[in-house]
Amino acid sequence: MIRAGIIGSTGYAGGELVRILLGHKDVEIKWYGSRSYIDKKYASVYQNMFQLVDDVCKDDNMEQLAKEVDVIFTATPQGLCASLVNDEILSKVKVIDLSADFRIKDVKTYEEWYKIEHKSPQYIDEAVYGLCEINREKVKQARIVANPGCYPTCSTLSIYPLLKEDLIDGNTIIIDAKSGTSGAGRGAKVDNLYCEVNENIKAYGVAGHRHTPEIEEQLSYAAGYPITLNFTPHLVPMNRGILVTAYASLKKDVTYEEVKAVYDKYYANEQFVRVLDKDVCPQTKWVEGSNYVDVNFKIDPRTKRIIMMGAMDNLVKGAAGQAVQNMNLMFGLPENEGLCMPPMFP
Repeated sequence: MIRAGIIGSTGYAGGELVRILLGHKDVEIKWYGSRSYIDKKYASVYQNMFQLVDDVCKDDNMEQLAKEVDVIFTATPQGLCASLVNDEILSKVKVIDLSADFRIKDVKTYEEWYKIEHKSPQYIDEAVYGLCEINREKVKQARIVANPGCYPTCSTLSIYPLLKEDLIDGNTIIIDAKSGTSGAGRGAKVDNLYCEVNENIKAYGVAGHRHTPEIEEQLSYAAGYPITLNFTPHLVPMNRGILVTAYASLKKDVTYEEVKAVYDKYYANEQFVRVLDKDVCPQTKWVEGSNYVDVNFKIDPRTKRIIMMGAMDNLVKGAAGQAVQNMNLMFGLPENEGLCMPPMFP
C-alpha cells in the first residue's frame, strides 16, 4: 500500500483528494493535514465522511510527515509548499503540489504574477509539470510534480493539438472561460457569498489573471515559439465545472475531417480526454464529478477562425483527480486506478 499524506485536506481540493483516495485500492491515507482544524475530527469538518474517516486533523508538519508516508499532496495556497520542501524531504517522499509554486519555470514571472517571493527556486527546474497527457514519461521519473491549474488544464488540452500541428496562429488565441465557485477555494470571501453569486455572472482577473502565464508557457512549448494571448475567466453560479471557449486564426483552409484527425492523433488513446462527435459542444454537466475532459471544435470559414471548446470538473481533473493520475504514474500503477468513476448526472 502507498501511504499518503495530505496537507490542506480540508480545502475543496483536499476534500476531493480524500474522496478519491478512499476509493483507491492501493492507497492508505495516513495524515489529514489542516492548520485550521488541528485536533478536530475530519468528519466533523466534512460530514459526508462520517463513519468513513475516523482520523483527526493534524498540523501541516512536512518534516514529520515525510517520515510516515510515501507521497505528500500539498493542496494549499501559493507559497506554502515552496516554504516547506527541502532536500531531506525529497530524499524520502514524492511531492505532488496542487498550488502554483512549481508550475512556472521562470521565478521572476511567478513572483510578478503571484506577488510573493519564491522560497525554493532551486526545485523549479526539477519539478515536472503534471499534465499527464503531455508529460507522461517525465512524470513517471519525477520526485516533485507541479499539478497544473484548472483553467490551464482545460485550456491547454483544448488547444494543444492544433498548435502542435501548426494549424493555428498562436498569437491570435483568445480564451473565454467560466468556472463554478469552488474554484475560488473554501475560504470566506464576500464575493463568493450566495447573494453575490446567485443569479449573476461576472468576469474577473481581466487582463491579469494569474493563470495567464501558465497557459502561455505551456502553449509556447506546444507551438515552439513564444505565445501571448488574452485570457478572461468568469464566475458562474454553480458549484463545479469549467467551460473553455477559445478562438484562433487558422493558418490554412482545413476541413472538419482534417481537424478531427489531428485531435484523434493526440487523444484517441487518452482515456480521460474525450473528443466529442461533430457539432456536439462540451458541457460541464457531462463531466461533473469525473476525471474526464470533453473537447471539441467548430470551424468558422467566414472568419477563417476556429473555435476550440473544453469542459471538465475543476476539482477533479482540474485538481485532485489529476493529482491522483500523477501519483499513479509516479508509483508505476495503472494511470486510471481510482479514477474510473463516470460523470454524475443530474
